[in-house]
Amino acid sequence: MTSTQIKFAADENFNNDILRGLLRRNPRLDIVRIQDTELSGADDPSVLEWAAQEGRILLTHDVATITHYAYERVRAGKPMPGVFKVVRGVSVGSAIADCF
Repeated sequence: MTSTQIKFAADENFNNDILRGLLRRNPRLDIVRIQDTELSGADDPSVLEWAAQEGRILLTHDVATITHYAYERVRAGKPMPGVFKVVRGVSVGSAIADCF
């Protein structure tokens, strides 16, 4: 039986301390930072399209606009693997603990 690994993409402004902590807890996590791809500086709809094509759940602090575009994708019947919103200001430890 083959297990499927969940793949993530971290939005460009996502807290790198949280990413490092997540990877410390589970070094096998598959997380790609948007700034490390050709999408560096891209708009939200482009990031969500790429994440959908790659089958990646987007990690973001952007609760203002990403959610709007994610719902637009769902209403349009487009693929939407998901969005995890992490509120800015939450402690790094809390954010990491909430993910596990």
